[in-house]
Amino acid sequence: MIFRFFSRRSRDRATIEGLYGAIVAQARDPAFYADYGAPDTVEGRFDLIVLHLVLVIRRMRAGGEDAQDLAQGLFDRFCRDMEHNLREMGVSDLGVPKRMQAIGESFYGRAASYEAALAQEASSPLEEAVARNIFGIAAAPGAARMADYARRADSMLASQPLADIIAGKLAFPALR
Repeated sequence: MIFRFFSRRSRDRATIEGLYGAIVAQARDPAFYADYGAPDTVEGRFDLIVLHLVLVIRRMRAGGEDAQDLAQGLFDRFCRDMEHNLREMGVSDLGVPKRMQAIGESFYGRAASYEAALAQEASSPLEEAVARNIFGIAAAPGAARMADYARRADSMLASQPLADIIAGKLAFPALR
């Protein structure tokens, strides 16, 4: 009985690693920085990871308990990655908790902004959220293109069978 518990945790951990790896790989696609104009900075990369993480978690929340547990595991993996990155950047042990709190607040603020914007049919709320969160300004030349990508990614994720995502299979739309 107990071995099944450990087997599932191990499988879930592998799935979470695969999903998180796919999210990070997509967020690091050079086209976001070269063609879409996203800032190629620590903050810009963070914001693209958050955008993709929010989209995947949004899809997983539509599923049952297993999907929601994986979504929480995915968020936890993101937090561990951010903590690891802070330590690699030289943030002291005393500074990490404060920075992690700021990262959590940033994530939840951006998630709420994207959720509200994606719930609307109009494109301007998503463009504004992208401009503010990714580009750091009220209006950015690449915001409309990035918002279009985010809307296409959200739609593509919604059309993927949840069983595939739970199995660690994740696909994002091509960058145009």
